[in-house]
Amino acid sequence: MTTQHQAATRKYFSSQNLRLSYLDFGGDSPNVLLCLHGHMNDGRVFAEFASKLSGWRVISLDQRGHGWSGHSPEQDYSRNAYVQDILAFVQNELGGQQIALLGHSLGGLNAYQFAARYPAYVKALIVEDIGTEIHVDLSFVERLPQRSASLEELKQSLRQVGVRAVDYFAESVLEDEHGFAFRSDLSGMRISQEHCNGEWWTDWLASACPALLIHGKHSFVMDEAHAKLMAERRANTRLAVFAECGHDIHSSDPDGFQREVQVFLDEIARS
Repeated sequence: MTTQHQAATRKYFSSQNLRLSYLDFGGDSPNVLLCLHGHMNDGRVFAEFASKLSGWRVISLDQRGHGWSGHSPEQDYSRNAYVQDILAFVQNELGGQQIALLGHSLGGLNAYQFAARYPAYVKALIVEDIGTEIHVDLSFVERLPQRSASLEELKQSLRQVGVRAVDYFAESVLEDEHGFAFRSDLSGMRISQEHCNGEWWTDWLASACPALLIHGKHSFVMDEAHAKLMAERRANTRLAVFAECGHDIHSSDPDGFQREVQVFLDEIARS
């Protein structure tokens, strides 16, 4: 089945007193794939992927504190806050329809924790390069400038705080009359990551839907041994390892990523 994706439509909804945004890539399929980005990104990172995926209507959420979505005044970037935003979206924007979830990094953790709490809404999980034992430090974002005179100057600010994946962290940037800036809530990202850190085996093992775990062998977030253990311990889970990729497989090998996800989702659609 071929799905005709149109130009993405930006839409908004409310969750926990925040105005959140998402991109609806359309399509004539009843099957819905909800994509969740990682820290410092937004829903646009899945635009190329959405244009190539067939058989599914793709929707990509700007999660709280990211992209065109609101920043939490209370800096509530807790596990529960992110999960409840997904619940609000599924219930209010999709009428409680069962969906497939694809999440990268922060979004992957949110996806499998949502599936653990609300399994009736999730028909399949795709988790890109996030583990069940997370120990990442994002405190460097607090040293980034609020505005830079140019995109190159903004990227240089990332290099100065020790970031190697500069393009990854610079994917969600805005330009206005004051210069270039990150769309993310810089003061809230450290807090968000601290809520992600910890051991989440119980949540990973709590759902039973089909799952595809995608891992980049050169990832700085998890290693291959951990990815294999996750796949072994959770029933109905397939592992795909990308030998030449790091943390962001969807952008470093977009064709390979799309093919792997397409095969998995085709099986889900037929089941």
